[in-house]
Amino acid sequence: MTRQDELRMKKCLYAMQRSSDPPVVTHNLINDAKDDVMNALRKCQLLNRKDDRVKVIFHPEFVKSTSPLLPLDYDDFVRGCHMGVFPSYYEPWGYTPAECTVMGVPSITSNLSGFGLFMEEHVHEPESYGIYVVDRRFKSPDESANQLVDFMYDFTVMEQRQRIQLRNRNERLSDILDWGKLGLYYKKARDLAIRRSFGDDSAPAPVKVDKVQPPKSPKLSMAQLNLIDDDDSDEDESAAAAREFNSNALNQTTEQKEFNASQH
Repeated sequence: MTRQDELRMKKCLYAMQRSSDPPVVTHNLINDAKDDVMNALRKCQLLNRKDDRVKVIFHPEFVKSTSPLLPLDYDDFVRGCHMGVFPSYYEPWGYTPAECTVMGVPSITSNLSGFGLFMEEHVHEPESYGIYVVDRRFKSPDESANQLVDFMYDFTVMEQRQRIQLRNRNERLSDILDWGKLGLYYKKARDLAIRRSFGDDSAPAPVKVDKVQPPKSPKLSMAQLNLIDDDDSDEDESAAAAREFNSNALNQTTEQKEFNASQH
């Protein structure tokens, strides 16, 4: 870091100093008093005060690399997050938790979203893969809120190793979310809508959709994962690493013996 860089950094630090609380929103809203998100934050008293244990950054704009404030691509932004929280009250599918899954980021969804129902149907113990499904269908609002709190709290008390394992497991689900498989459901729904509206002769031949194969279940459940200490690791991952290490060691030993034999 050059002297000029140090001066620029000090200027930025001085510029950020303020006597008031930091703002909640990153932009000047046209009608702040009628904004639903801002009013909800005020109602919950989430105002970024010094003693607030939860701080909020409300960024009412798409994340893009050309932004002067957060110059990040969406993929980079998602990968930089610990968890995505999307407990939708209604969502026909829900791309945001699916995008988190493809990038190996644990997420919270609900059983009133297509994604949550899909995961509950095709994945045994979604929580063990980092997919937390809040029950908003059969539980009261208070019970659903408490379940959401429990999910987030359980995640925050995990050790770093446990979170890494959860991200690795989460990314294993990306195969069942491949558009080559899910796109067939859209085509099937379109053909079905045409048949019901205009008759069987108006639609192309029915699309055959094979049942999505669930991924291999982890060796450990979510409850067992929470009991792993720093000396333990995912059996699949540790076994693979051990095999790779032993293979490399064997190759090095063999090469050394061949070298020694050639010298004699």
